[in-house]
Amino acid sequence: MNVATSTTTASGTPRARLLVVDDDADMLRLLAMRLGSAGYQVTSVGSAEAALAQLDIERPQLVLSDVRLPGRDGLALFDEIRARHPSLPVILLTAHGTIPDAVEATARGVFTYLTKPYDAKELLEKIAQALALGAPAHQNTHTDEAWRSEIVSRSNRMADLLAEARMVAQSDASVLLRGDSGTGKEMLARAIHKASARANKPFVAVNCGAIPEALLESELFGHMKGAFTDAVANHKGLFQAADGGTLLLDEIGDMPPALQVKLLRVLQERAVRPLGSSQSLPVDVRIISATHRHLEDAMAAAQFREDLYYRLNVVTLTLPTLAERREDIALLANHFLARLAAKYGKRSSGFAPEALKALTMAAWPGNVRQLYNVVEQVCALSTTPLVSLALVQRALRTPSVEVLSFADAKQRFEREYLVDLLKMTDGHVADAARLAQRNRTEFYRLLQKHALTPGLFKSDLPSAPSTPGNDLVADE
Repeated sequence: MNVATSTTTASGTPRARLLVVDDDADMLRLLAMRLGSAGYQVTSVGSAEAALAQLDIERPQLVLSDVRLPGRDGLALFDEIRARHPSLPVILLTAHGTIPDAVEATARGVFTYLTKPYDAKELLEKIAQALALGAPAHQNTHTDEAWRSEIVSRSNRMADLLAEARMVAQSDASVLLRGDSGTGKEMLARAIHKASARANKPFVAVNCGAIPEALLESELFGHMKGAFTDAVANHKGLFQAADGGTLLLDEIGDMPPALQVKLLRVLQERAVRPLGSSQSLPVDVRIISATHRHLEDAMAAAQFREDLYYRLNVVTLTLPTLAERREDIALLANHFLARLAAKYGKRSSGFAPEALKALTMAAWPGNVRQLYNVVEQVCALSTTPLVSLALVQRALRTPSVEVLSFADAKQRFEREYLVDLLKMTDGHVADAARLAQRNRTEFYRLLQKHALTPGLFKSDLPSAPSTPGNDLVADE
């Protein structure tokens, strides 16, 4: 594997990271030299498997791959990359015999393909075009990172999400943020606003489930003096307050059906009519909605309007749970601790290794919000610079996730797999072995290894007890 020695250009700007995949060592060296001299940071690998492993270590900004690779080919590599990193552009290099496959791949999402022998100038042009689409999300300058400065992460999954969020921010498309409670939907909405052309205009957030139905219409659209008993003055609604900027409709799934109709009209007409007014007022607002509910289920139950759903759901971004970005837990915990230590005037310098391990292994049903709460609790109660394991265990009230060794995990899976087969086949070893695609002798050895007796899985057990050990060979 070849990695460029410098990550910045002579002017100090970050070098774009490219992953090049080809089983021809001479071709790899040539590509690395040409791309390196063009100002790119190049990592070279010789197989699809090595490429996927490299993606787990560091996410590049573009993948350049040969189609014909040993084992898994370039098209299969593309499918895996698209499943893991939907916004990561891929360019394929192909021989004439694989052009039809490459054409099909472009229809499925490959950025482009080039035939061998490739034209160096055309290759650099295609790479520049691909990077122009996604590069803003990956630049590392302080100015460019300011839009997402509140989102602390080193997770590849979050990197993909932020890349998509940055691209979406360049348009005015409505965005629907999905994710469990506590995953940071409002924080991502703020980041999208900061990355957009509306960054200097207001960002306004409203929780549609926290305001009583009788007040929500007035809060959103405003009211005129005398519109109802307590309307003693004109009131500007949140749509007007966010004019020119972004309005986050949090927990949109909890909005009452009657208001959904009025919201749809506002989105269609781009104008609001305050309660008690006969005139509509134009508004220019970018809508971001958020929910932890399955809106598809709500639509099926006639609790959420289908036309409103499609108006709000132009682009969907789904935030991962904290358990799905476990590599961020230690980073977030230390980040929160530093902030809270300053708030409470504590001299906390970090977590004891055992305490950090306990945090990393916890289940976190409340996600990042719960982690912040736990760190705040231990910070407030800590009397030493290092937060102890005992304090963390006291603050954690959920069971830890069990992480088995590879050998133990394999042993557990193997036993559960055998048990399931015996249940499915009513204890008939020959049938179970056939489903497992193993010969009976090998299957018997597996059963003995896990002390499993097939006769115990028969639905109609014999009345007379069998001789111990005989069941392993008696019933087929």
